[in-house]
Amino acid sequence: DNLDNLKQVARSLFLLGKHKAATEVYNEAAKLNQKDWEICHNLGVCYIYLKQFSKAQEQLHNALHLNRHDLTYIMLGKIHLLEGDLDKAIEIYKKAVEFSPENTELLTTLGLLYLQLGIYQKAFEHLGNALTYDPTNYKAILAAGSMMQTHGDFDVALTKYRVVACAVPESPPLWNNIGMCFFGKKKYVAAISCLKRANYLAPFDWKILYNLGLVHLTMQQYASAFHFLSAAINLQPKMGELYMLLAVALTNLEDPENAKRAYAEAVRLDKCNPLVNLNYAVLLYNQGEKKGALAQYQEMEKKVNLLKDSSSLEFDSEMVEMAQKLGAALQVGEALVWTKPVKDTKSKHRTTSASKAGGFQQPLGSNQALGQAMSSAAAHRKLPSGAG
Repeated sequence: DNLDNLKQVARSLFLLGKHKAATEVYNEAAKLNQKDWEICHNLGVCYIYLKQFSKAQEQLHNALHLNRHDLTYIMLGKIHLLEGDLDKAIEIYKKAVEFSPENTELLTTLGLLYLQLGIYQKAFEHLGNALTYDPTNYKAILAAGSMMQTHGDFDVALTKYRVVACAVPESPPLWNNIGMCFFGKKKYVAAISCLKRANYLAPFDWKILYNLGLVHLTMQQYASAFHFLSAAINLQPKMGELYMLLAVALTNLEDPENAKRAYAEAVRLDKCNPLVNLNYAVLLYNQGEKKGALAQYQEMEKKVNLLKDSSSLEFDSEMVEMAQKLGAALQVGEALVWTKPVKDTKSKHRTTSASKAGGFQQPLGSNQALGQAMSSAAAHRKLPSGAG
């Protein structure tokens, strides 16, 4: 009876957010009964809140020895996620799914982790299983839909999202993804209205602002694009591609000086996207600054050479064509070796906008804007590296 009282007190302290006091009471209770699953599990959870991860792991492992519960596996996986160890988290969730193969939360989390690591086949498998048991699972549908979008299956993704829209009509990631499906289908007005709804529901989500900027650039509404991209940069100041899109907007608003500043920042921040340097080089060339253009062209070549080894990458055909034109204009020939198959531009939506001629130079026809549509999987999701 005394044990139950202690557990009750500890639980109350835990619910009040007094985790340290709760651990002391749980430890007292543990002296009375070493083999109580509830005590071990709750102690582990308290230690997670206190950021004492090794103690938390020890308690949760003890709990699993006493009794295997889904919740304990979930908490143990969370520790590894908090420590940034995705591989260990996956190991834990795999064991959990073996023990409880119909738990949709476990299946969805495992699917999202595989998605984050780029292991798409396994991600799809687990998300598909989650949807078999629970066809309206919001997180699983959002993640599966974002994968379909990435592969250009916009109609299938939209069908999936329709199921969720009834259940969770106020979800910003959902409206973001629906908007980018319409963008993929080149239905720009519909895309903007969905993205505006997402933005209304989550005004500080930079991905939604990025997408709004991107769609407005595509529609050649440069002042609106500038507005949304500036807002995105305020929230996410360390992303090179945002500055590149801003520079494209500024170029088209006939402000080459500020466009150059934005490109300089983009180049400083971005380590892997050759498009950033290519666009900068085009602007410099059109402004009559051949030397600067050549330096950026060479930077772009370095990035391309680094990326060539990446098996997943395909270069965008529009980008290759642009690079070859610029190479010819700078008289460095077609020194670029594009070994990967060229991707059809239909599947990756880039926007092309006419660049203004700078002085006497014959302008290169177009300055590209990167169009890596940002879709949101529900939970653990890295930023797309945006290369290509």
